[in-house]
Amino acid sequence: MSLPPRNPNSRTRSATSIPAPTPSGQRPIATTSQSRSGATSPTTRGQNSYGRNAPTRPLDRSAERRAASAVPKEIRLPATLTVGELAELMKEPAVTIIRELMMKHNILATINQQIDRAAAEKVTRDLGFVILEDTPSRAETAGTMIERLTAAAHTGAEQTMRPPVVTVMGHVDHGKTTLLDAIRQTNVATSEAGGITQHIGAYQIEHDGNKITFIDTPGHEAFTAMRARGAQVTDVAVIVIAADDGVQPQTIEAINHARAANVPIVAAINKVDAPGANSDRVKQQLSDNNVLVEDWGGDVPVELVSARQRTGISGLLDIILLVAQLRDLKATPEGSAQGTIIEAKLDKHLGPVATALVQNGTLKVGDIVVAGGVYGRVRTLLNDRGKPVRKAEPSMPVSIMGLAGLGGSRQTFLSDLFS
Repeated sequence: MSLPPRNPNSRTRSATSIPAPTPSGQRPIATTSQSRSGATSPTTRGQNSYGRNAPTRPLDRSAERRAASAVPKEIRLPATLTVGELAELMKEPAVTIIRELMMKHNILATINQQIDRAAAEKVTRDLGFVILEDTPSRAETAGTMIERLTAAAHTGAEQTMRPPVVTVMGHVDHGKTTLLDAIRQTNVATSEAGGITQHIGAYQIEHDGNKITFIDTPGHEAFTAMRARGAQVTDVAVIVIAADDGVQPQTIEAINHARAANVPIVAAINKVDAPGANSDRVKQQLSDNNVLVEDWGGDVPVELVSARQRTGISGLLDIILLVAQLRDLKATPEGSAQGTIIEAKLDKHLGPVATALVQNGTLKVGDIVVAGGVYGRVRTLLNDRGKPVRKAEPSMPVSIMGLAGLGGSRQTFLSDLFS
């Protein structure tokens, strides 16, 4: 069997496919190339005569970068935040923020240290950012509308005195949980991992026939946001300072949270029985941070306590009740309930569980509750001791079971508003 004759044009290329040499510094012009079928087609610039990609010069994008840098970057700032959180918002290294604060504004701050909005605004403007005013989100707008409807529903209703809500804050290991343990006569500290509070807890006690609700906030610096949640629903802030350790960075953060929430401060100097305790040094450090105690002519009450020896506890509770009495705290116990979700978690046995603090009205088992983007019918209410209750009145913390999901913390909840 003989092979078919070979096409002489199938493997050869004409001389016209070879581009003529060009002078140095000039681009090659378009030429034609011959395909295997014999047809010719123009080659594009950047390709050689064989259709293969030729080396090209890198594009000069400096003009694009200059144009992008000329466009101002926008940012929204919360009331308070840490240096690390600001760096994350700005997409800048934390060392850049620290350098700007120190070199231009004489502010020494670490990555986990809290700074106020004024300092954050200075840094962001120095780095070319435009600060946007906060516009209410859809959830916030809905919450504002529901709060207005709740206020209208409670208009004209009789108001009665309600228990104060107290937030206990301070530096880690200064004895916050031990102090609450002494107040509540329970033993919560031994059940917590590492002796550090892992979740916000709300508890209610009775002193001389008067109820007081306490919110225990975490002391670890990684939970700064959780500490801020506690300071926004409180009537009195108790700042715990160890007499043997003095004012620390987290103590200053707690003071700033209380001031941002416009909440009166009560200073509790703990561990007065410890070796090296010096309460006068603590008062001096508080004065250096614009917290002047009553002993030094200021308006901040102070009480010396020992959580372990359980001394000074009664005096601290008396001060809290006195401050609450001066604030004339009242609420409407009748009507639909309105309050705040302090925390929400998913329990493997109970499902979604929300720790709530009732602020107006009465929450009852069977009520339909709306909290943020979730809703549900209250199946069970548990008090701070874990015992079932039928209803919760103002300033009473309860755990709600029956919600369809986790609506997140710091959400406003309402029950049977239109019933």
